[in-house]
Amino acid sequence: MSEWKARRFWTRVDTSATDGGYEILLDDRVLRTPGKLPLVLPTAPLAQAIAAEWDAQSQEILPHTMPLTRSANSAVEKVLPQVEGVVDMLAEYGGTDLLCYRAPEPAELVERQAAEWDPLLDWANDQMRAILRVTTGLIPVEQDPAAVARLRSEVAALDLWGLTALHDLVTIPGSLVLGLAVIRGRLTAAEAHRLSRIDEDFQIERWGADEEAAEAAEERRLSMEWAEKLWQLSRMG
Repeated sequence: MSEWKARRFWTRVDTSATDGGYEILLDDRVLRTPGKLPLVLPTAPLAQAIAAEWDAQSQEILPHTMPLTRSANSAVEKVLPQVEGVVDMLAEYGGTDLLCYRAPEPAELVERQAAEWDPLLDWANDQMRAILRVTTGLIPVEQDPAAVARLRSEVAALDLWGLTALHDLVTIPGSLVLGLAVIRGRLTAAEAHRLSRIDEDFQIERWGADEEAAEAAEERRLSMEWAEKLWQLSRMG
């Protein structure tokens, strides 16, 4: 028996202003989430970008080619019902931030991490008054609760779309500082991804690359870049 696949049923894709934002029309049908919830986008540019994903579908609908649509659906169906829980989950990364855990050796890797990561921790202190302590190896380090609380306030100040974008920017690299640096324009998503992979890239330089690992890393980079795109489009008037 052949697997059922969703197929294109519309001929035209449009966007339209509605209460609270913008919606997408497939012919005369208003697009909803998979759970049949209203999909109202905060800005016209984001609605237009998602409409373009739907317009690009041919006979068969391919969800993996629609990253902004998937993120918008997640915002409405997963983030909105549990905003405080998402804030708490992302804020917890401030207590175990990747940038605070350094390799004990070799010296070249130690120096590389310090050169690349220390400026980001200095930035977090300068911009958010969050002084994070650094440790060596996997020994847990207890962070100053006041610093973690300040980082949490940065997360809590974001709207639904900011939280949705920040999710991948934090959970993929394992660093709240890197995620906030992208949100605040200190880094691009590609730069944040590279900074999160200093140890992995060091090992590749020594021992060579693994094809499957390289493909997985590329998927993570693309996911972070789409999250950055969601953030940018949700800010545009």
